[in-house]
Amino acid sequence: FLFRHRDMPQNEHIELFQKRYGYRLDYFERKRKKEARMLHTNARKARKLRGLKAKIYNKKRYAEKAQLKKTIKQHEESLSKRGNEAPVREGAQPAFLLDRQNATRAKVLSQMIKQKRKEKAGKWNVPLPKVRPISEDEIFKVIRTGKRKKKQWKRMITKVTFVPEDFTRKPPKFERFIRPTGLRFKKAHITHPELQATFYLDILSVKKNPQSPLYTQLGVITKGSIIEVNVSDLGLVTSTGKVVWGKYAQVTNNPENDGCINGVLLV
Repeated sequence: FLFRHRDMPQNEHIELFQKRYGYRLDYFERKRKKEARMLHTNARKARKLRGLKAKIYNKKRYAEKAQLKKTIKQHEESLSKRGNEAPVREGAQPAFLLDRQNATRAKVLSQMIKQKRKEKAGKWNVPLPKVRPISEDEIFKVIRTGKRKKKQWKRMITKVTFVPEDFTRKPPKFERFIRPTGLRFKKAHITHPELQATFYLDILSVKKNPQSPLYTQLGVITKGSIIEVNVSDLGLVTSTGKVVWGKYAQVTNNPENDGCINGVLLV
């Protein structure tokens, strides 16, 4: 019984309760005090530990501190302004020159790295930043098995899923999550925001489902999911001239209601 209890999926009951009913009145105050105490607790732990455990713990703390210092330094340098100490000119200056501030921002990173970071940050500026949370009961249907129908460990997925070509089902006796063939999709209607045209493209994979990592692993596609699509037919090329094979797109409809997947390409 103990082993079975340990292996069962432990769902996020606390997070779900907080979403539904909010927090205790003193929750944030207690949390702030606990975080303030953590410094002393960590220091006490570091003093008490001996041997290999102490080495591992101190190495971890050193890495955390180094990362924190780097982050703080980057923020300070990127926000700092340095005035150009130009020599004072003799004689009168025109009004438009008096208001001009000769300040230059500190260049922390090279221009190319900055550009890459901007692109990377822009990739996830998705059309639907927030989606409605979906409960497990809505996605999974409990399947009763056994001679007396007493076992309830099987689940049937009631949403649209993507299953790769090389997927092989487990034997029905051992299959925990059942993905019905009627709800398996291989293609999606993807709109290119700049071209203002829609293409019927093959799905390569499910990159992220905002509801849960489990749904991402199972290939469940709901509204707001990020999917990877095959854009080789569109003829998109990189700056170096290579053909772009796959690109990410966000699903903008409820596929289980519409019977098709509609999405917007993230460019």
